[in-house]
Amino acid sequence: MELVVDTNVLYTYFWKNSFARRFLMRMSLELYSPEFALEEINANEQDILKKTGISKEEFKKIREDLAIAVEFIPLDNYKKFLKSAHDFSPDAKDVDFLSLSLKLKLPLWSNEPLLKNQNKVLVLSTADLLDKPEFVDVLFPDE
Repeated sequence: MELVVDTNVLYTYFWKNSFARRFLMRMSLELYSPEFALEEINANEQDILKKTGISKEEFKKIREDLAIAVEFIPLDNYKKFLKSAHDFSPDAKDVDFLSLSLKLKLPLWSNEPLLKNQNKVLVLSTADLLDKPEFVDVLFPDE
């Protein structure tokens, strides 16, 4: 499965036993995100360390794993879709994710409910992904 993934979902990758981390490790996924999402993660390192209780070394290792699991796409690759996405985006901070989804013709994995208030890009929340039996069987085999 291929998805564009937003920064808030990527943040959860740093939480121990997070769904995002299990999902990325166990599923055959191709995930994409705007390059600036990785920059946001780097800029919010201290906040992530504080909220997760992980060390700087753990943060660095997890960030490296994340950069392997997710392909971070430069703005130049999707910038021609920015105006279109800006026209229908319910929130300006999500324009890059919607633009990349338009460019790649892929759903967006986001838990931002406002994003479902548009009909140009399919938005799947973590709950939507958990509703798919094929994912539940792989992620929670003993349950």
